[in-house]
Amino acid sequence: MESSFGTLVRYWRRVRAMSQLALASAAMTTPRHMSFLETGRSNPSREMVLRLAAALDVPLRDRNGMLLAAGFAPLFAHSGLDDPALRRVAAAIGQMLDRHDPLPAVVLDRGWNLVRANRGAVRLFGTLFAPAPIPDSANVLRLIIEPGPVRDAIANWDEVVPALLERARREAVGGVLDLNTAELVRELRARAEVEALITAPRAAPPPIPIVDVHFRLGDGVVRFFSVVSTIGTPIDVTAQELRIEAFFPSDDQSAERWRTTDPGAQAHAQTVPRASTAPRPTNDPTPAAPPCQPGCTCTTITADTPP
Repeated sequence: MESSFGTLVRYWRRVRAMSQLALASAAMTTPRHMSFLETGRSNPSREMVLRLAAALDVPLRDRNGMLLAAGFAPLFAHSGLDDPALRRVAAAIGQMLDRHDPLPAVVLDRGWNLVRANRGAVRLFGTLFAPAPIPDSANVLRLIIEPGPVRDAIANWDEVVPALLERARREAVGGVLDLNTAELVRELRARAEVEALITAPRAAPPPIPIVDVHFRLGDGVVRFFSVVSTIGTPIDVTAQELRIEAFFPSDDQSAERWRTTDPGAQAHAQTVPRASTAPRPTNDPTPAAPPCQPGCTCTTITADTPP
């Protein structure tokens, strides 16, 4: 009978399209030992688990799962952003959000849940949701694809949705969607209007290098494209899974329209409650809200990623 560890190795080997021979070579072991590990005839050492995980480019969260399956304690911390270990990461993210203002910028977790937003993003979402308040928790994929005020405000929704779903798969940690996000993507792709877009014949690509988002704001349209940043060389699960998305105007007209928007529009931007300070369950992967740095103007948005 295959061990659970062997099953995980085989899964990731198939995901990476690697033969046993190729994996054995990358992990500096023999094909025979590799076969024995997959079938459960041999038990791996802790070092072998880590070498195999590295050779397979397994995300840190799943490396911990491989260690547990092999009978070892997890190695990679899963800290909250408020933990001292991630203090500098939290400070850097806060500075990035603050300095990008007045343009929108947000922080997303691996499930596309909003974790933090700067004043520009709160202003954008507040305008789109007005007169209703901004939800305490929000998932970007759902906001854009499912019926609602954000979807209604996107003038080029038909162009954005296929690109967004492709991006969700492309930007997944390790290039592989986690089970919860994969289920969300399947659910959204199964919507009749989304399925029609995905299966429709593809038109020739427009003569621009990006697919931007055209937001209807007031009596005009503001076009944004985004730049996504991640933490380099993370060794913490939370640090690996967070993404910072900063929005930039796609043209001079959009830049001017955003800059000259009536300041009164900011009155629509609702104050977003901070995440609860109650202790989180130990198995809750949602990053906790980091303490803001002096002068920081970013806003915390609670996330609702299931474990």
